[in-house]
Amino acid sequence: MKRIFDVIVSSLLLVVLSPLILIIIIFIKSKLGSPVLFKQKRPGLNGKIFEIYKFRTMTNDVDENGHLLPNEMRLTEFGKLVRKTSLDELPQLFNVVKGDISLVGPRPLLVDYLKLYTPEQARRHDVRPGITGWAQVNGRNAISWKEKFEHDVWYVDNQSFLLDMKILLLTVKKVFKSEGINTTSNKMVERFTGNEGD
Repeated sequence: MKRIFDVIVSSLLLVVLSPLILIIIIFIKSKLGSPVLFKQKRPGLNGKIFEIYKFRTMTNDVDENGHLLPNEMRLTEFGKLVRKTSLDELPQLFNVVKGDISLVGPRPLLVDYLKLYTPEQARRHDVRPGITGWAQVNGRNAISWKEKFEHDVWYVDNQSFLLDMKILLLTVKKVFKSEGINTTSNKMVERFTGNEGD
């Protein structure tokens, strides 16, 4: 039932939001150039690796040695707006249709983190990851890694269709109100280091 719901809703959203998606593509092309999409390997269900899609929000600026500048220096004002409104996540609807992720589930994080999880934290991969999840509607970027993983595992143990509907509705509310976003600085979200106290 969840998979059928994911495919139907994601397909409808791609059709309905196609004008907005086209506008974003045009803006990215004009402000950041190509490529329009940011692609990255992420672990999915049972840790299986897939390629996630996002709209690009950073430049390709490099230092005098040809190395990419730090993320916070490459994130433009346009990119910040796209991230704040979560519009950069729209291409993940294609990931949902493909079956890589679900509309609701623990957010797919970096492949490097796989070796850092405790057995309990690794349970977040017992379900298909999602565009939004229980951690996102309970603090998003404003909570610690420890709290995020606790929310993820709680979702694994309590998932249901009604819970997914609640999460989707809360996600829409929080995106419009920009709730749960840490705006105290322009720094990117800190990497998970494996320290459960983080």
